[in-house]
Amino acid sequence: MQNRTLKSQIERFLQVPLKLLFILIFMVAFTFWYNRTTGIFVGLVVVFYAVAVLVMYYHYKPQIMSELVAYAFEQGQIQKELLKELAVPYALMDMDGMILWYNSEFGKMVGGGKVNRDIRHYFPHITKDMFPGSENDMEEFSMSLEERQYHVQFRLIRVNIDTDENDEDNQMSQFDNAYANSMIVVYFFDETDYRRLLQENKDQKLIAGLIYIDNYDEVLESTDEVRQPLLMALVDRKINKTVLDIGGIIKKPEKDKYFIVFQQKYLAQLQANKFELLDEVRNINVGNELPVTLSMSIGMGSSSYQECYELARMAMDMALGRGGDQVVIRDGEKTSYYGGQSRLVEKNTRVKARVKAHALQGIMEAKEKVVIMGHSLPDVDCFGSALGIYKLAKAFGKEAYIVINEATISIRPVLSNFVGNSQYDEDMFVDNEKAKKLVDMDTLLMIVDVNRPSYTECPELLELTKTIVVFDHHRQTSEIIGNAVLSYVEPYASSACEMVAEVLQYTNETIELKPIEADAIYAGMLVDTDNFVQKTGARTFEAAAYLRRKGADVVRVRKMFRDSMETYRRRAEAVRDAEVYRDKYALAIFPAEGVDSPTVIASQVANELLDIEGIGASFVVTHIKDTIYISARSIDVINVQLVMEQFNGGGHANAAGAQLHDCSVQEALEQIKKVLDELDEVDVQENSPAKGKEIIQ
Repeated sequence: MQNRTLKSQIERFLQVPLKLLFILIFMVAFTFWYNRTTGIFVGLVVVFYAVAVLVMYYHYKPQIMSELVAYAFEQGQIQKELLKELAVPYALMDMDGMILWYNSEFGKMVGGGKVNRDIRHYFPHITKDMFPGSENDMEEFSMSLEERQYHVQFRLIRVNIDTDENDEDNQMSQFDNAYANSMIVVYFFDETDYRRLLQENKDQKLIAGLIYIDNYDEVLESTDEVRQPLLMALVDRKINKTVLDIGGIIKKPEKDKYFIVFQQKYLAQLQANKFELLDEVRNINVGNELPVTLSMSIGMGSSSYQECYELARMAMDMALGRGGDQVVIRDGEKTSYYGGQSRLVEKNTRVKARVKAHALQGIMEAKEKVVIMGHSLPDVDCFGSALGIYKLAKAFGKEAYIVINEATISIRPVLSNFVGNSQYDEDMFVDNEKAKKLVDMDTLLMIVDVNRPSYTECPELLELTKTIVVFDHHRQTSEIIGNAVLSYVEPYASSACEMVAEVLQYTNETIELKPIEADAIYAGMLVDTDNFVQKTGARTFEAAAYLRRKGADVVRVRKMFRDSMETYRRRAEAVRDAEVYRDKYALAIFPAEGVDSPTVIASQVANELLDIEGIGASFVVTHIKDTIYISARSIDVINVQLVMEQFNGGGHANAAGAQLHDCSVQEALEQIKKVLDELDEVDVQENSPAKGKEIIQ
């Protein structure tokens, strides 16, 4: 079609001198009429011109056409030769994948195979779905062949069929069948060297890391003075050897902190052995009663070394917030966790609590209002800690409010002591809508018993003020309240009420707690520790003693939390119907129908299952509306916090929970069993308590 168009254009160009003869004949006639002599002369000139033009037209036209054909043929041969010798493997196929023609490089790839053979014969993993269609003219993907990596590109080309330009039916038919008259061109771009260089560049990047000794002071206190230098020398030796073995640089800016730099290619080696440095240091024993634990953080994924260091610092804050004895890798926005299965050891030092108390006091004194918020479906620990902060704010003469939308069955006995009590403001408790109107840029938003934005009672409040303080005892995940001016996350604490009770003691103001207020805070500690059975330490009992001195009464608190006969019966039925899995896990379903605050009772069921001989961990599932709630508890068999993190949940090593959507109760139980199977397999393979399975969030 294109050749015919070019030919007709040349034809018209050669006919131009002939067409000019008509104009010249008209000029001769006009001149002859005006002056006969001049007309005869001009006529002779035109006759000579006409003869010359006709001779040249009929004599040179075949030669010109011949030259054009030869030129076109020569160009076609050159193009064909170029395609044939093109350094990129190139082939032409029909729409079904049948190879019609290929160049030399493609022939080398397929071992000199024949044409008229399906491309899938040479590349079985290529499917017809990868071919371009009428909607898209190009498809591309990557593939490997004999240790070479290729970027494959399919292009759709439409072949025009010669038709008469004036034949409208043929033109319409050609337009309608454009897709049918098409072929596919395939290119194979070899990216092996490019990818190798890219990987080498990535491997040679330097990444920053931090190593902290979690319990430096506690370990030294538990070790004889003469053995302390030996203990620290062994720890230094283990850390230095690990870093030097991967060609890294290590500096020790403080007695219990290390800064390291190493090439990224060695990170896979550390991940493969699951950061055995943590286990090696933990196993050092020169008479120390407490094992030495390390926290390690790595920052990567940025072109700036300064940003990598900042990522490492953020990851270290997260590792410490999760209880230490683990590794946190921050790759841009992606976070990976290793370890974290050891039991948390209470820190006896109260320096941190005292510093946080004074910092909170300074922030609170600078604000006019304080709005306190916990997690959704608040429990007694959430309510008690919020009440303690409320009392602190009132002691400084500030307006204070507690955000509560729904009074669950667990907090109603405590809440009833304050609602309608003339000794307290009528607007002491507000819902989300009122809280949004109260919070402004001059408001302190206090978050207690939760550190995940999506779990708070009203997440919208986090965007309405720039002054946010977080007090929590749950281990942190990758979802954190990032804009907090003060964050006190202490996984060693038994409860948020314990942390608040310590803060109340360390403020400059004398806080006078009423007995019902002391009862509420004491009740939070009592419930979260399962009557002081789990996660209790010396500081827990000291905080409880402080509350007892302020008027907390054990008998009053016990009376407040007695169950109805129906609630007790439903709880007993759930325990009776529980399934024992792998001889050590208890799995139960708690029906939510007809029960007030079923999640609270489900957690009580999980606690009671641990009292059964042989049960090391329990998981209770309850279905409310479109959400599956999981309550997990353990004694010493498994770290349930790591199990719940698999479901985007969290908590503590022996008390955790998660929420699932778009699944049934049975599906949730099967998912839990699958995770337990995987963790048990790790135990068997390593012949020791599980060191920790990597979790990506």
